[in-house]
Amino acid sequence: MDNSVGTKCGVFGAVHLHEKKIFPYVYWGMRAQNHRGHQSHGFLTYDGGFHVYHGLDLIPKIKRKNLQEWLDRLPGHIGIGNVRYTTSGRMEEAALVKGTQPIKIDGSGVKLAVSFNGNVVNTVSLRRELKKDFPKFSYECDAELICRKLVKSLMAETDLKEAARTCMDEIEGAFSVCGITEDGNLFAFKDAYGLRPLCAGCSRKKDILAFSSETVGLSINGFEYDFEVEPGEFVTVNRSGFERENLSSGKKRAFCAFEFAYFARPDSKLNGKYVYEVREEFGRNLGKEYSDLVKEADVIVSLPQTSNDATYGLHEETGLRWERGTRRHRYVTERAFMLLPEERYSTIDRKINILNNNLAGKNLIIVDDSIVRGDTTRVVVEKMRNLGAKKIHLFITFPRIIGPCFYGIDMATYGELIGSTRSPEEIAQAVGADSVNYQSLEGFVSATGMKKHELCFGCVTGNYPTPLAQRLANWMRKRFENGHVEKGRIYEIDAPNLM
Repeated sequence: MDNSVGTKCGVFGAVHLHEKKIFPYVYWGMRAQNHRGHQSHGFLTYDGGFHVYHGLDLIPKIKRKNLQEWLDRLPGHIGIGNVRYTTSGRMEEAALVKGTQPIKIDGSGVKLAVSFNGNVVNTVSLRRELKKDFPKFSYECDAELICRKLVKSLMAETDLKEAARTCMDEIEGAFSVCGITEDGNLFAFKDAYGLRPLCAGCSRKKDILAFSSETVGLSINGFEYDFEVEPGEFVTVNRSGFERENLSSGKKRAFCAFEFAYFARPDSKLNGKYVYEVREEFGRNLGKEYSDLVKEADVIVSLPQTSNDATYGLHEETGLRWERGTRRHRYVTERAFMLLPEERYSTIDRKINILNNNLAGKNLIIVDDSIVRGDTTRVVVEKMRNLGAKKIHLFITFPRIIGPCFYGIDMATYGELIGSTRSPEEIAQAVGADSVNYQSLEGFVSATGMKKHELCFGCVTGNYPTPLAQRLANWMRKRFENGHVEKGRIYEIDAPNLM
């Protein structure tokens, strides 16, 4: 629960085959996924033309008396939505407003709208390319790169399927895309590695068909899960249902492992398993892997909320009391990852309430999902020490993070990562704990039910699934070790010899 990282983006798209009131379904599909992005949100509907609403912060509650106003503002039988946090572009408010999704392009003879989850690696070269075709193009988010790349292909009189294939072939990175064409067709596609989730489902009457980053976007609407969009797959919707075609082959699947540990809601399904079940298994694994520390512990404490399920698994495995002595202040919604460094401590301190519940003199095991920058961990350990904890052993479900992410997690430099230059023992010293104990990579993989080669562990192993990401990581790692101070995200740096 290291709040120095955020949840990337979430998408939802749906079409109603009979009625022209799709907005409520899109709204609830996105409300169920607001955990995936707190910085901005947006909705776009289609009724022969595009209708758009964008806003910053969390998706607003809609009062009954205002519902008709929203329906009038966003009419139509097709709609897409998005929640976002920034892993590309600038952080100023004006830039965040401009980068809010969904993105629409209405010009150059082509109309198109997309909602996007992921991150583009070859940002610099794509911006350079697209500037030639769209001289007034002002980049603020990767969704616009995707949208303009599609439009460029469509302007060349190719069809949408081939335009999506071009994206898969020429854009490196993670992208799960849901969009609407100018003639009112809903479509979706995923990068060739399948780095980010995107599933499909429909209403029981099969008259509403939908795409969602997570299954909770379907279930909140009463929709039935149908399938996960496969890596390199292009899907369109018609009255017969979903039409699927794989446009890319030869790439290995590389699904983001961090989805299991942190990003996804516990009641979502990934790879056929509820996420909470996987996290419970993480806890059982930690109990087995560190049985010696378990023997000397008095109590387990979890950092809510993403570590609660792992803590339950550890409690089941070991029989140790789970003291639920930490609580989140639910309505303090600021995310530490979107704050300046000097603001992080005070915000984290306010978000976590630790109860003085007989912890004095006790040997504690604190369960957390990950340690990224260490900000949250340091604050919590300090609070526990002030309450008189005797020993503090950290049990971490996600293996040690040593490198940046190129695919949608906002940890883009080596210098910000506490594990990039420190061993577990050194990390423990830095955060004030007696020990830091990570779940093994093998245990993590086993709990997910997937194969190791099907998961992306680039931030853990330094081995990235895409070639430019690997070259950039190797280049920056060498510079960092030689004392270079990183300025900005690695994939937004113009490094001509590597592009």
